[in-house]
Amino acid sequence: MRLFDQSPDKRSFLIAEIAQAHDGSLGSAHSFIDLAADLRVDAVKFQTHVAEAESTYDEEFRIPFSFQDKTRYDYWKRMEFTKEDWRGLFMHAKDRGLAFGTSCFSLAAVDLISDFEIDFWKIGSGEILSEPMIEAMAKTKTPVLLSSGLAKPKDLVNAVEIIRSNATPFGIFQCTSKYPTRYSEIGLNRIPELREDFRCPIGLSDHSGEIWPSIAAVAQGAEMIEFHLAFHKGQFGPDTTASLIPDQVRELVNGCEAFATMIGNPIKKGNWSNEQEEMRKLFGRSIALSRHMNSGEIISSEDIIFKKPASGITAEKVGKVLGRKLVVNKSPERLLTWDDFE
Repeated sequence: MRLFDQSPDKRSFLIAEIAQAHDGSLGSAHSFIDLAADLRVDAVKFQTHVAEAESTYDEEFRIPFSFQDKTRYDYWKRMEFTKEDWRGLFMHAKDRGLAFGTSCFSLAAVDLISDFEIDFWKIGSGEILSEPMIEAMAKTKTPVLLSSGLAKPKDLVNAVEIIRSNATPFGIFQCTSKYPTRYSEIGLNRIPELREDFRCPIGLSDHSGEIWPSIAAVAQGAEMIEFHLAFHKGQFGPDTTASLIPDQVRELVNGCEAFATMIGNPIKKGNWSNEQEEMRKLFGRSIALSRHMNSGEIISSEDIIFKKPASGITAEKVGKVLGRKLVVNKSPERLLTWDDFE
C-alpha cells in the first residue's frame, strides 16, 4: 500500500470513511465508492458489523437519530452486509483504483472480511482493548491503522506491541472522539509526539466537518488523513455534521497535492536559474545621476543615485565611478555606462 512506500513528493494518503453513511443500503455503499474515486482520494474505509457478536439490547444510541430502529442492536443488525456483499464492495473499490479498508468490531467481523486481500484494517479507539481482535488482524500481515481517540497511552503501547510482535506494518491516527470536533480539540501537537514515540506513519482522523484540521496536519507532515464522507450536509445519518462533502474534499485533495509539490521540491538560494537572473536584473538597481551633468564634470557621491533596472553599472562598483570625469552630457533619466567616462 502506498502509505508505507511514500517518497517526499507524494501527497498524504487520503482515506474516505464511509462508516454507516450508506444507512444499510448496499446500493448507497457502492455509490460512495464511485464518489470517492471521482474525488481522487486514495482509499475508502467501511465498518464491518455483526450485531450478535458485538452488541446487546443494553447498548444505547450515541445519538438518537434512527426513525426505524428501536434499539442500537437493531441498528447494527440493519448495517450488516453478507460476505458476498462485501466481496462486491471490495471488487468495486479495486476496479475504481481505490485501496479498501474496514474497521471491525468483533472476531466474527474479521472472519467475514479476512478472505479478501484488503489493503488495511482499522482499529477504532473504542476497540483498543480488544486484544484478540487486534491479534487476529495482525496475524494476516495486512497493515493495521490505529485510532488514538479513546485510547490511554498504555492502551496504545499495548496494541502496538501486539502488532509489532507479528511483524505487521502499522500506522496511528491522532483522533478526538467528538462529533463534530471543535478546532480547539483537534490536538495537532500529538502528531509529532506520536511520531517520536512509535516511529511509524502518523495521521489525523478528523471529525470536524471542515478541511482545515487536515490541511494543518499535512503541514505538520501527517502521512495519512481520514475523514468522513457525505454527499451533502443535510444527508441522513449520525456522522453527517462531522463529514466532508464533495466540494470540501476537492479542496482538501488540491491542498494536499500543493503541499506535496512544495515539500518535494526544496530549493537552494545559491542556485540561480536564468529566469531568476533576469528577474534580479529587472528588480535590481544600477548607478544613475541625481542631476543633469555636462561633459567634463567630475562625479561626486552627491551626484550618485541608484535606479532600476540592474542592467547598468551595479551598486557594488560605485567606488570605480566616484571621481571619474564625464566625456558626455548625461541625463538623470538614463543609467550611467562605462562609455560615459574618459
